[in-house]
Amino acid sequence: MAKMEGSRLADSSSMKNLFLLFLLCGICHFLHSQVVTIKDRETGLPLELVVLSSDHPKAFSISNSQGQADISVFGNAEKIDFRLIGYKSESYSFVQLEHTGLAVSLAPNFLSLDQLVVSASRWNQSRMEVPEKITTISAADVQLQNPQTAADLIGLSGEAAIQKSQQGGGSPMIRGFATNRLLISVDGIRMNTAIFRSGNIQNVISLDPLAIENTELLFGPGSLIYGSDAIGGTMNFQTLSPQIAYTGNTIITGKAITRYSTANSEKTIHFDINAGWRKWALMTSISHNDFGDLRMGSKGPDEYLRTFYVQRIDSTDMIISNSDPLIQRYSGYSQINAMQKIRFSPSSKWDIVYALHYSTTSDYPRYDRQLRLRSNGLPRSAEWYYGPQEWMMSNLVITQTSNNKIYDIATLRLAQQFFGESRIDRDFNDPEKRSRVEKVYALSANLDFNRSINEHQKFFYGLEVVTNKVHSSGMDENIITHTVSPGPARYPQARWSSSAAYIIWQQKVSKKINTQTGIRYNRFMLDAQFDTTFYPFPYTTARFNKGALTGSIGLIITPYDDFSICLNGSTGFRSPNVDDLGKVFDSEPGSVVVPNPSVNAEYVWNGEFNLAKIFDNNVKVELTGFYSVLNNALVRRDFTLNGQDSIVYDGEMSKVQAIQNAASATVFGAVVNIEIKLTDGFGIRSKYNFQHGTEELDDRATSPLRHAAPPFGVSHLTYSTNKLTLDFYAAYSRGKNYNELPQEEQEKIYMYALDETNRPYSPAWFTLNFKSMYRLSENFSISAGLENILDKRYRTYSSGIVAPGRNMVLSLRADF
Repeated sequence: MAKMEGSRLADSSSMKNLFLLFLLCGICHFLHSQVVTIKDRETGLPLELVVLSSDHPKAFSISNSQGQADISVFGNAEKIDFRLIGYKSESYSFVQLEHTGLAVSLAPNFLSLDQLVVSASRWNQSRMEVPEKITTISAADVQLQNPQTAADLIGLSGEAAIQKSQQGGGSPMIRGFATNRLLISVDGIRMNTAIFRSGNIQNVISLDPLAIENTELLFGPGSLIYGSDAIGGTMNFQTLSPQIAYTGNTIITGKAITRYSTANSEKTIHFDINAGWRKWALMTSISHNDFGDLRMGSKGPDEYLRTFYVQRIDSTDMIISNSDPLIQRYSGYSQINAMQKIRFSPSSKWDIVYALHYSTTSDYPRYDRQLRLRSNGLPRSAEWYYGPQEWMMSNLVITQTSNNKIYDIATLRLAQQFFGESRIDRDFNDPEKRSRVEKVYALSANLDFNRSINEHQKFFYGLEVVTNKVHSSGMDENIITHTVSPGPARYPQARWSSSAAYIIWQQKVSKKINTQTGIRYNRFMLDAQFDTTFYPFPYTTARFNKGALTGSIGLIITPYDDFSICLNGSTGFRSPNVDDLGKVFDSEPGSVVVPNPSVNAEYVWNGEFNLAKIFDNNVKVELTGFYSVLNNALVRRDFTLNGQDSIVYDGEMSKVQAIQNAASATVFGAVVNIEIKLTDGFGIRSKYNFQHGTEELDDRATSPLRHAAPPFGVSHLTYSTNKLTLDFYAAYSRGKNYNELPQEEQEKIYMYALDETNRPYSPAWFTLNFKSMYRLSENFSISAGLENILDKRYRTYSSGIVAPGRNMVLSLRADF
């Protein structure tokens, strides 16, 4: 009996020990993997991409597709903010979260002044802490509107005009600036290269709009963070992020999308998949786009019709009458995008992400160059097209949370990029085909720090190093004899580099007043080697090593939660690049641009204000005004080469021009944004943009600034329920008469309509459009839309290709 009792006591002791062991393991697991789940308060569905942040300790986390986020890094934080676009922000202490059972719900909020932004400092910040104007385009906007390219995606903001020389193009114009005076950032990494030109560019289309989870437009100079080129604004794209399985259970998520559009017979397919484990995650994304010849609208200027095209028949270039002048022959192209990301999070304090991006296009015609005629009425070009535009980026991002005396969070970004582009052209009935090929190899390193001194002061500071190696070559081919010979390169062989340090100080003066001050010093260098085989340049090398100092100061006043006032003064700069210093090209018939080694940086001085007010939680009104002055502007002006003002270029006597620091420019404007929340799911929102710019000419007279678009806007009437979203909207733009066109645009008769005196002008236009999206189930949705319902024929300002006519869009999406 005693033996049996001892056995029971031993078993009981073993059970207790086993229980204590399981309890201890559970406690350890809880301490190391505390996970909060965030859901929509109305639908109960999990919310993805909710950003959690706190100042003490300095920490952040992002929810995955299951609405889960790891909060173990927040320790005993007294305030953890939960933010997501379209939802009311919430704040909890760490203790409060434990009492809620680690469950949080966010209520949809149509109107808010408090958003989370990244562009201002590369760190997650509340919009109420930033004096610059920033506009966000969410993945939900992209799903409803179905932009075909990343340039079209930028246009969704309603605050950027998009110029297109061809269908495979898209050059945003922001606050009167464009091309190499705007900066493109992908996952915090500079995309601009040393051959970004002042003429219209299309590098932004290398990005896949279906692989982007968030886009921000930072308006005004951004050189404090991004360095050279960030004069008019910065376009910041955040691509899809690999998601960790915080609970330890493997998660497999993704989506498949197919889309068809009638205006250009677009056929798009996209697939992405995320596999997440406790410490590892993989993200794979791939898209293929096929765009046919674009159809223009039936109602508009006859000058826009495509009445002819050139085709080579029996070794002769022939002018062929277009059987359907609404079809813009030779405007189609195709594109492939692929992305692979690998994420490793060994602990809540370390996060490592490696990414590989690749994009390439088919050949795509330069449509506007096919429209040019000689004085005898014959086409200038038989062929003019770009070769495949290729982009590849390999980058590594390491983020470490420490909360030490030097920094709270540090991020290192290392990137290697390759850019390939080419231009191929041949004159009408000329057997010589000219090919110019450019390759750019770019390396960059960014080290950024975030440090909170106390609840009233924080610093952002960092270092940046960038280098670009430019390789340019030329080749001429006789298409009859097939003989190939070397041709002049477009650029010299060159290396451009930049190194910089910056610091930003934010201070909370009171509960209602914040200030931000920053300064950056940039050193930029260029070394170019010129080939004098084809052109008698009076020099064989060009070098410079110069510096630029820029800064900003801003004030944010929030008298109430629903009212904010922002004032900001800032400077920006653009370093001369290889395109400015060393390019040889035909800017227009009868003119040739030659290298000029004596160029310096251009600077912009900018002042702006932003007022935002919400009335009765139903009406939001926002007004932004700005004034910018560009000094030492790099512009194209008449020049001499070896004392000659004209040389023979491609067999034609051409006036010599060069890029020079020969002008100043001013631009001012305003943006009005109104949002109204109506009853029963209805809403109204409208944006209107006005800008006016002038630049100085050689004779000290002024001309309208080329990239200052005419006033434009967009107005939406929306309806939304849990499953259905409807959007009826109008897009519109004022025109420009002949006298309002920049001097260089007045000579491009082939691109514009003609007034009663046969002078070119840009007509006003508007379109009516309808978009819809219906969620069939938790995993399937369908989007449909009708763009340009009235079938208007129009060109957006300064564009070479005519905009799409009536266009039906149908898209199917499956989530898993």
